[in-house]
Amino acid sequence: MSQSSEVAVPDNGPSVVVSNASPPLSAAAREALDAGTADSTRRAYSNDWAEFTAWCTRTGHHPLPTSPETVVEYVTTLTTTPRPKTGRPYSPRSIDRAIAAIRTAHSAANITPPSTKGARVVLRGYRDRLARAKNPAAKPRKAQPAVPSALRAMLDTLDRETLIGRRDAALLLLGYASAARVSELVALDLADVPETEHGIEASVYRRKIKAFTDTAIPYGSNLATCPVRAVRALREAMAEAGREDGPLFVRIDRHGRMAPPMVRRGVPIGDPAGRLTAQAAAQVVERAAEAAGLEGQWSGHSLRRGFATAARKAGHDLVRIGRHGGWADGSRALLGYLEDSDRWEENPVAGTGL
Repeated sequence: MSQSSEVAVPDNGPSVVVSNASPPLSAAAREALDAGTADSTRRAYSNDWAEFTAWCTRTGHHPLPTSPETVVEYVTTLTTTPRPKTGRPYSPRSIDRAIAAIRTAHSAANITPPSTKGARVVLRGYRDRLARAKNPAAKPRKAQPAVPSALRAMLDTLDRETLIGRRDAALLLLGYASAARVSELVALDLADVPETEHGIEASVYRRKIKAFTDTAIPYGSNLATCPVRAVRALREAMAEAGREDGPLFVRIDRHGRMAPPMVRRGVPIGDPAGRLTAQAAAQVVERAAEAAGLEGQWSGHSLRRGFATAARKAGHDLVRIGRHGGWADGSRALLGYLEDSDRWEENPVAGTGL
């Protein structure tokens, strides 16, 4: 006679009794799985799974195991229900991620994921309706690339005689030259960016590929946009303020105090060493772009995308660009950036006789 056992689901989701299920993963195994998943992905899947289980509770559906029909119903709901934050239904990209979160939750619980063919048919129809209606949600949102001209405009808005101005300049230039994500930038310590006779040899932990890259960053030909000199200026200013080790990018308040303590309701919060968060680093980019009067959508990813765009335009090899920035070989994201860059320079209409 078969026995039932309780299976665990990610991030404190509800437990259910499933016949013939294998024993749940141990805490150590769960931690090992989590360690192999990007933090941002894990958080997004956790939120998506929580929303799905809450919907199941309200509507009387079973979240785990769930059926293909339930996933179809859920996706249909997402295409018509306004989100609390935006007042608009979910975007196709968000729905696609929600489907992936449901499948991932089943796999983590050692349960065969439901078929999502029907749900994806609904999603394709939703994309088509949005496109026909000229709805901006039909197009993927892309950060503007911080190409050199935009980067110079952003740098011109900074007072580089101040500590915070030096920090922001170093963050913009090092982020661009290393093609680092903001989460990778803020993880850098002063010891990770030693200066040599040729430039900086940055040891960057690339979160997506789960590996360190030794990224060579040469001296720039222009003093104002040289990442090596910008990092040196920040390092010197930090040393004058008494900081010679620890995080490279730290909190600085409006009085120029480095790593000031933060307290909420009497409880200390934030990194004790003052390390900047990825969100705060992204805001540095956004503020500088706004101050420079640049149009479009700007984010921390603008630096990474700007590097790929400019490097391609300069004629550098695709593989060399990818490995410098920590993209996996054949990365679809990188290819997408380069397609945007090449659509004018290598336009196939050119030379066709028009």
